[in-house]
Amino acid sequence: MAKGRESKPHIGIFGRRNNGKSSLINALSGQDIAIVSDVPGTTTDPVRKSMEIPGIGPAILVDTAGIDDTGELGTKRVGRSLAALKTVDLAVLVITDNMFDETERKLVENFRKQDVSFVVFHNKSDVAPLNKKLQQSLEEEYNVRVIPFCALNPDNLEEAVASLRQAMPETAYRARSLLGDLLRYGDLVVLITPIDNEAPEGRLILPQVQAIRDIIDNDCIAVVVKEKEVDALMKTLQPKPSLVVTDSQVFLRADASVPKDIPLTSFSIMLARHKGDFENYLRGTPKIGELKDGDRVLILESCTHHVACDDIGRVKIPRWMSNYTGKKLAYDVVAGLGELPRPVTDYALVVQCGACMITRKQIKSRLAPAVEAGVPVTNYGMAIAWMHGIYHRAVAPFTKLEQTKEDYL
Repeated sequence: MAKGRESKPHIGIFGRRNNGKSSLINALSGQDIAIVSDVPGTTTDPVRKSMEIPGIGPAILVDTAGIDDTGELGTKRVGRSLAALKTVDLAVLVITDNMFDETERKLVENFRKQDVSFVVFHNKSDVAPLNKKLQQSLEEEYNVRVIPFCALNPDNLEEAVASLRQAMPETAYRARSLLGDLLRYGDLVVLITPIDNEAPEGRLILPQVQAIRDIIDNDCIAVVVKEKEVDALMKTLQPKPSLVVTDSQVFLRADASVPKDIPLTSFSIMLARHKGDFENYLRGTPKIGELKDGDRVLILESCTHHVACDDIGRVKIPRWMSNYTGKKLAYDVVAGLGELPRPVTDYALVVQCGACMITRKQIKSRLAPAVEAGVPVTNYGMAIAWMHGIYHRAVAPFTKLEQTKEDYL
């Protein structure tokens, strides 16, 4: 399973070689899904597996290589293990033989640097019981649970799973509504969904499906229409829609067809506000107008997909941006959560997709180096709206809502 392809909560298992990380994953999942061996370094690259956690639901367990690996290859494995922290919502630090020294402390520093909650499992406690003084010391110093455990005979499995549930950030598995705070009971919402070469055969794309479900969950009415039928629909539709959400690619047509007194936004902006770095997107989007000849733009796709001849990220956005700015710009496109082809400081702008397939933590971690370096970041939908001159209308449903909340407070 490729990194960044699952929007479920991610739990990373970290620790030294031979501490029983793979055995722990097998115990937690109730399946032999990770290779177990007495040979140090058996796990080389992070391995992912889905499981169900009571109280959390579906989650992804990530088995990593030992953080004490040595040699040239071992150093690379450790690097990949630490890189996995960018994708996990919760870490499990596995220790044995009451050993907790500089190696573990550096790992905890990395947890905190990536803002990752963690718990500590003292594995193989049947062989070397957990020292109560060490347990008390770690719990007081780091404010974490330290659980004695035996992966081969997990008598306290329920306690271990409960500790994961308690430590997991609620935002990782309990998503807030996409549109609920914009809607009232019985509102009508129109969704404009083009069916083009990029639309999957016989299906809608994920953000459209998510929007329909969210509207229904909020006891409202969803009307789905192609862009060609919007004009006719607006002339006859009663009651008047409370909101229209469009595919960003037909923003201009939607803006012309939807009366100005009806709020209009896009699926991509909806997702940007829901789990993206929305505040930094708001600050970064206007920087499109400041791009200069020779500037390089980074376009981030958070999943891999079949590339159509008129692909939104690889073809349309670069074309629109070059035409809008009138500048000679260079573009790099990175799919998934892989490494960038050059330092982030080489870019004048970063454009992130809607990221329907990954978690909020993964998006924030993905954009953090750019934000920290002062490189402007934006989102597909927000960039498209800016370049088409309808940005303020497109973000208004959400910015007005936030302003109303501030006034209320």
